[in-house]
Amino acid sequence: MSSWQASGGGLVQAGDSLRLSCAASGVPGGTFSRYGLGWFRQAPGKERECVAATSRSGGSLYYADSVKNRFSISRDNAKKTVYLQMNSLEPEDTAVYFCAAKDQILSAGVMSLANQYYHWGQGTLVTVSS
Repeated sequence: MSSWQASGGGLVQAGDSLRLSCAASGVPGGTFSRYGLGWFRQAPGKERECVAATSRSGGSLYYADSVKNRFSISRDNAKKTVYLQMNSLEPEDTAVYFCAAKDQILSAGVMSLANQYYHWGQGTLVTVSS
């Protein structure tokens, strides 16, 4: 059974940066590179929102308009880890952030939809103060 563990959240000031990490365990060797990966966030009273996603090939990327040019998703297949670099953080970015993965084709047209993903990390809290 696989496990996906997110880390890197914390309390920061507006304008600061954070890098979130999500490491996969129990993934068969040589298969991590085939996973489509995404980062979602959920604030109290709001629906879960995809902020960034990448296809398994890296050929397709998605960024929510609210984070475009501030956030960047990347992956290290050797470490079986996906990252979310968050720059110029704003109070509106405050949320619990979840990593997500799909071990099947992640189509570009639906990669921002939570129901496309089968594996989820436990979430890490990001709090951005004014």
